[in-house]
Amino acid sequence: MNAVPKTAMVLAAGLGTRLRPLTETTPKPLLTVAGRSLLDHCLDRLVDAGVQRAVVNIHWLGEQIRRHLQNRQDIDIVISDESDRLLETGGGIARALPLLCNGPPLCNGPLLCGEPFLSVNSDLIWRDARGNALRSLAARFDAASMDALLLLQPTTGATGYEGMGDFLMDQMGGLTRRDSRCTAPFVYTGVQIVSPRLFDGVPQGEKAEAFSLNRLYDRAIEQGRLFGLRHEGDWMDVGNHAGMAQAEVLLNGGRR
Repeated sequence: MNAVPKTAMVLAAGLGTRLRPLTETTPKPLLTVAGRSLLDHCLDRLVDAGVQRAVVNIHWLGEQIRRHLQNRQDIDIVISDESDRLLETGGGIARALPLLCNGPPLCNGPLLCGEPFLSVNSDLIWRDARGNALRSLAARFDAASMDALLLLQPTTGATGYEGMGDFLMDQMGGLTRRDSRCTAPFVYTGVQIVSPRLFDGVPQGEKAEAFSLNRLYDRAIEQGRLFGLRHEGDWMDVGNHAGMAQAEVLLNGGRR
């Protein structure tokens, strides 16, 4: 069994436009559900799984997040500051790669050597029905054959989610995109284990450019290196008002 990575990326730089007017004065990661901020829900799960270090990127109202994180004593927090420009999901991780990966640069290339790391979006909440999702991801991850392993939720059982899903998954866990005309059986939860190899050839650090992780996922799919793992439990998309309200009910003992 593989150990859970000790380092995680927490994506907390979004504008939260779907949650306006709440996010006009409060950054989305600091909005609360069941009496706890979304960011703390996320960090709690990381700590529970044994993660020791979290790199948190900030942009909109980032100083509020920076001050809030000073209260956390149970995990080492490192800030990746994107106040100058919003880099989206892919660019945000590429900017933070020097903070996430250990070891010297590869010869003749921009990618840093390093161990796989966790990456978690801050606009979600998940609960496990059996075991621990992060430990299950670690146990399944195979760096030799995978560039990323995504935690997937059955689309029909996703609280607060109104989309058509993201992926089809074969018996070995290999992922393909859904047909644009059909609903896919699985939606990406925003939780994953990533190999630095996924970012091969991508400008990193201060040279990072804005782009979506989907661009790298598509490349990994073409190479047969993007995999998924079904989540056993609840997953709540809290990126909009309806999702926040449903999560509040669920976490307070109600039903979807």
